[in-house]
Amino acid sequence: QVQLVESGGGLVQAGGSLRLSCAASGTSFSVNAVAWHRQAPGKQRELVAGITSGGLFNYADSVKDRFIISTDNNKNTVYLQMNALKPEDTAVYYCNAEGTRTDWRSRVRTWNSWGQGTQVIVSS
Repeated sequence: QVQLVESGGGLVQAGGSLRLSCAASGTSFSVNAVAWHRQAPGKQRELVAGITSGGLFNYADSVKDRFIISTDNNKNTVYLQMNALKPEDTAVYYCNAEGTRTDWRSRVRTWNSWGQGTQVIVSS
């Protein structure tokens, strides 16, 4: 299976910046799409930003022009640069990715994994 590990969360004042990282690990896998989601207390999990292997981007309206998603394919890592943070950005941020992998019988299988989440708190 492919594992995702997030890092970079923390406490920041409104107007500040944070960069989240999500590193994928496993064997014989490729990534088709990655995304960041977030879940605030008492609210449903929502998509924040996503990117496909073909270079298509998708951002939630609430973060457009403030957040940037990017990837480093050499490091199997996806980043979320968060600028001009607002208190309403406070949430647990989750990385999600999907793709294909080759198992021990050389069969190609799809996979979809979530990270454990990283807390972001923006103080006013």
